[in-house]
Amino acid sequence: MTEWRPACELENLRLRAQILTEIRAFFQQRQVLEVETPLLCRTTGTDPQLAFFATTLDSPPTHNQLFLQTSPEFAMKRLLAAGSGSIFQICKAFRNGESGRFHNPEFTILEWYRVGFNLQQLMDEVLALLQELLALTGKKFSVRQVAYQQFFWEVTGLNALVYDRPVFRDFSCAEGFPEADSLCGDDHVIWLDFLFSHCVQPKMLPDCIYLLHDYPAVLSSLARVHVLDPRLTERFEVFINGIELGNGFYELADAKEQEARFAKEIALRSQHGMQPVAKDQLFLAALQAGLPDCSGVAVGVDRLLMICSVARSIEAVLAFPLAKV
Repeated sequence: MTEWRPACELENLRLRAQILTEIRAFFQQRQVLEVETPLLCRTTGTDPQLAFFATTLDSPPTHNQLFLQTSPEFAMKRLLAAGSGSIFQICKAFRNGESGRFHNPEFTILEWYRVGFNLQQLMDEVLALLQELLALTGKKFSVRQVAYQQFFWEVTGLNALVYDRPVFRDFSCAEGFPEADSLCGDDHVIWLDFLFSHCVQPKMLPDCIYLLHDYPAVLSSLARVHVLDPRLTERFEVFINGIELGNGFYELADAKEQEARFAKEIALRSQHGMQPVAKDQLFLAALQAGLPDCSGVAVGVDRLLMICSVARSIEAVLAFPLAKV
């Protein structure tokens, strides 16, 4: 009976330890404070694209619902509002229903916030960290920094900012995805997610770090609207070998605007019959008190390990993925 054994090779456990050490040294050199925040909280994010795990705190005579966090973001921003300065955290995060080659419901996330940084400065820092870690592979990686809309158009010939269901439907059918229309319906967000994941990501060049920025506003609930074009937000994502690694924002600090976005997402969850969730009032109170001007990003550590170890599946870099627990 060998089911008890870890899923990954021991050398990948050693590589994980080395990468975590390198990450901590990287931020220590930049005087970024390491923090810890709770993974079990009374509220969680409202993003309709994310499902969460809920549990019950039994404290007779009361029984309160709690949530495993999909990201440490809200608690970290409360620290920022309290005057912590630039911070980072390496922790577990949890997303329900996410299993597959690149997904495990429990995963390791690196999240950091840089006070006083604009989005370009944060992208530069992300690139510096990735290049340092990817040097462990002995391979050279090229870099491409490009606007989301431009790259989307280069690959598909479609304008991501203009919702046109017939045009999207005809393109997806021509690409061999006739099911897209019934799956995406009249939802611009779902169409963009589908077309990007099925038609754009696969066209990314190997051994290239892509930094895609200026995302459509419909795709960003926690980023500031672009000052030059309200159809865009100050958001970027990082991809290597077609794998999404990181998601960054010039952080929204307007409490009223954030609450309005929460309300819109909660309504969407209700329309789609998803599990209800309340607005995080403590997070909103922190924004009201004043979030410093900052940019933040979350990076998937397990996926980064996949790239550094040339693993085909996330299970190859996890000691005990879901199938082994």
